[in-house]
This record gives sequence, structure tokens and C-alpha cells, in this order.
Amino acid sequence: QVQLVESGGGLVQAGGSLRLSCAASGRTFGSLPMGWFRQAPGKGREFVATITRSGVTTSYADSVKGRFTISRDNAKNTVYLQMNSLRPEDTAVYYCAAGAYDSRMSLYNYWGQGTQVTVSS
Repeated sequence: QVQLVESGGGLVQAGGSLRLSCAASGRTFGSLPMGWFRQAPGKGREFVATITRSGVTTSYADSVKGRFTISRDNAKNTVYLQMNSLRPEDTAVYYCAAGAYDSRMSLYNYWGQGTQVTVSS
């Protein structure tokens, strides 16, 4: 079993930055690929970014490519999402997930509770 707890969300102006963190416990964190997803009001949950076990390889949704960076620190059992040049359309609840290196939600076994990110114009 894996427990995931996100933090770092908040209110930021357009063009600003935030760094989200996801702390994992329960299983060996370094054995799990990880991902970030988001869900905007009235919309379905969508893929944001994913990272392999080692952290060497990453993949991003086109909408965030060049602005967001996913990384991990296996010694701290934590995965990060650095978000720069934020836009109002990035407003959403952001979820951390564990268990796959993929854009498909169905392949992830574990999910956090989410953290709210609000970008004002």
C-alpha cells in the first residue's frame, strides 16, 4: 500500500510560479514511476506529467511542455512539479499518482487527495 500527500498549492497571479510536492509512504518509493494529473472545475481529470523510477525520463502533456518540470528525490520519497509561467487555464486540483509511467489514469494504482492551484488573471 502507498499513501500520497500533496502540498504546495495556492493562489498565484498569471505568470507566476508554484512548486507542488507529493510525499509518499508505505512502499519503496524508488520502485514506483509517478505522475501528476489535474482536474479543472467542470472538466475531467487530465494528464500533466510522468516520471520513471530513476527520474531520468519524463513526459509531459503538450499544454504544459516547456513550463512545468516533474522531478523526484528518492531519498526523500518525494516527487515534485515545478510550475512556471502559470496561466488561468492551469487552475485545477492537482493530483499525485503512483504506479505507472503513462498518461492513462487507469494504469495508476495509488492517488493522493489533491491540492488546489488557482491562477488569477
